[in-house]
Amino acid sequence: MAQSPNGRIQFALIGCGGMGQGDARNALDHGGAHIVAAADLYDGRLTRMKESFGAHLFTTRDYREVLARKDVDAVIIATPDLWHSRISIDAMNAGKDVYCQKPMVQKIAQGYDVIAAQKKTGRIFMVGSQYVSSQTYHKAKQLLASGAIGELNMVESWLDRNSAVGAWQYSIPPDASPETVDWDRYLGNLAPRRPFDAMRFFRWRNYQDYGTGLAGDLYIHLLSGLHFAVNSLGPVRVFSTGGTRYWTDGRDVPDVNLALLDYPKTAAHPEFTLTLKVNFASGGQMESFGTRLTGSEGVIEIGYTTVSLRRRPPESEPGYTLSTFTKATQAKFLEDYRRKYPVKPVTAAGLRQDKEDVYNAGAGYSAHHDHHRAFWNAVRTRKPHLEDAVFGMRAAAPALLSNQSLYENRVLTWDPVAMKVTS
Repeated sequence: MAQSPNGRIQFALIGCGGMGQGDARNALDHGGAHIVAAADLYDGRLTRMKESFGAHLFTTRDYREVLARKDVDAVIIATPDLWHSRISIDAMNAGKDVYCQKPMVQKIAQGYDVIAAQKKTGRIFMVGSQYVSSQTYHKAKQLLASGAIGELNMVESWLDRNSAVGAWQYSIPPDASPETVDWDRYLGNLAPRRPFDAMRFFRWRNYQDYGTGLAGDLYIHLLSGLHFAVNSLGPVRVFSTGGTRYWTDGRDVPDVNLALLDYPKTAAHPEFTLTLKVNFASGGQMESFGTRLTGSEGVIEIGYTTVSLRRRPPESEPGYTLSTFTKATQAKFLEDYRRKYPVKPVTAAGLRQDKEDVYNAGAGYSAHHDHHRAFWNAVRTRKPHLEDAVFGMRAAAPALLSNQSLYENRVLTWDPVAMKVTS
């Protein structure tokens, strides 16, 4: 890493929307990180960056000018999804460490090139899916490893919303025009050519040309956290269904989605099934998030700031169903049964305990903050973070396969070790 003045790490932000500016603020919360440059395709955001972070900031529409600067040690990439892989590769080849917003890639094929670039350059590369650093997922990982719920058999994860902004109805500035937005650079050679459309620029998540839909925005978080907690490389089978049920605003991605994923038995975990669900018109609170891990002896439920563990002792006897047997057969069965499971008197000491433990990180806890701390620590120590390009690929691929399954109406299979689509 290049030596910056006073030993501090100097970084640039590429993609200065809401997520990007939030990432920049999180980065500045960690001592020694200093922002020196920013790139975006809307002039208003570049002006806002100077207003928010200082007039010293170098700003440009062309991210390559940022990568050419010798005073930039690392970059945060928070562009629309279609640009993630190309800018990540260009940045690593330019000698920059990279924090790339999720998903790492828009298309599975792009993942192999990102992995190769990280391996070739030796740069720190980390995907910005914060639940890998969340203390709630770390606690769940500990509980699973301790055998707290017995053998895992099913996981349910959801991230529902019930608001316009949550459904990507982002505000469009009144000065949006071909003069203030670099539309041609936005499309590049990555998206089909079409006339300027402010909706497709500022609400890009609504369109397959630029984003990755519900799966790439939200499933990716659920998958990343789960893969960390259970030490999984990923599923072997993916099926997805859904559609546009409420937000009929011209988007070509669903606003309701349900996916089923089968995970194979490995040395790290038993075979289990995962359900993923997102509903952008949930009829409930503005946002509902959780992951429920069910095992043979209990249930772990993970929220933004809490983890709960519910356990019930195993049955003292299996019970029986005798009503359709003859009286003689019932009598013989009960004689044998009670020999094996004699009736025990109820005592205070013998009462079974139904137990629930709740672990709380506190109302002000932020997984975003912990994730940025992990990134800047990796940059300083030169020790790669576990959410590297390979991890990012193994999380992104099942999300992208769920999209493909929905659009093609078929089950898809995946080899999580080789990271290849098999059917």
